[in-house]
Amino acid sequence: MPGVLVGHATDLTGATGCTAVLFEPAGGAVVGVDVRGSSPGTRETDRLSPTGTVRGTHALLLTGGSAFGLAAADGIVQFLEERGVGLDVGVARIPLVSAAVIFDLVTGSADARPGAAMGYEAASSAKSGDFAQGTVGAGTGATLGKVLGMDRAMKGGLGSASVRLDHGLVVGALAVVNAFGHVRDPRTGGVLAGPRLDDGRPGDTVELLSEAAARMRWGENTTLGIVATNARLTKPQATKVAQMAHDGLARAVEPVHTSVDGDVVFAASVAGADTGVDTAPDVVGTWGARAMQEAIVRAVRTAEGLPGIPAFSDLGNA
Repeated sequence: MPGVLVGHATDLTGATGCTAVLFEPAGGAVVGVDVRGSSPGTRETDRLSPTGTVRGTHALLLTGGSAFGLAAADGIVQFLEERGVGLDVGVARIPLVSAAVIFDLVTGSADARPGAAMGYEAASSAKSGDFAQGTVGAGTGATLGKVLGMDRAMKGGLGSASVRLDHGLVVGALAVVNAFGHVRDPRTGGVLAGPRLDDGRPGDTVELLSEAAARMRWGENTTLGIVATNARLTKPQATKVAQMAHDGLARAVEPVHTSVDGDVVFAASVAGADTGVDTAPDVVGTWGARAMQEAIVRAVRTAEGLPGIPAFSDLGNA
């Protein structure tokens, strides 16, 4: 996606990390957000509402570490300020960075949390083009299928997908999958990863919900997503795209948007003055949802397991 740079900071020992998404257009990207989960952890998302003053967003942060991990945004702010990027308020340039977190404190060390140093590392490593997926960045400590507890969970991760249409429209998606539920392949309906049954196979979370009441703990689950496009969008239109992109979560994650998930999707327009594409936001949202579901599937397929937490690839899958 031209105009979008992605970088990771990864702590495999502590099983956590963060991912920085930087926007190159002068003034930043037009960003909207839609929060569907009931247990979110976010920073500077109110500013992205359709009624917020229209000011560009210079970067987004997806991070592990629960509320502690929001501190990683300070490192991105520092990185951007050093390069003169930010909202000019006369006496300073203020980088505008919004963020969302996943809960991964039970995956590795509860004392390992992304902070400003990791945020700076992720921002300084951000690049355009291909980037690592799976057990990396914000997906390092991500898990899913926790209806039977962490001892039956499987590895989530970070994934990305994009589409380029004939008339020049590009829509890309990035997802961090740390869901309470399981992940299906929308094309086949088969469960790729979820709560492990007695025979080791991933099961259907919905069928196990009656056993889950005592295990459904506040805020330990979340799927985060970003949709980016070169389409020209206003703040309300970007918000609509973020809303529609949640359909991609619903197609691939079941159940989704629960009381114990903090599901958040951002949508960003990086249309330049001479490079933007004029198209209906419904078109962008439709393709954004499709890219999002594919990004979720790739997060699961590319993830590598951690001790005691097997991945899709560890169960004999190609």
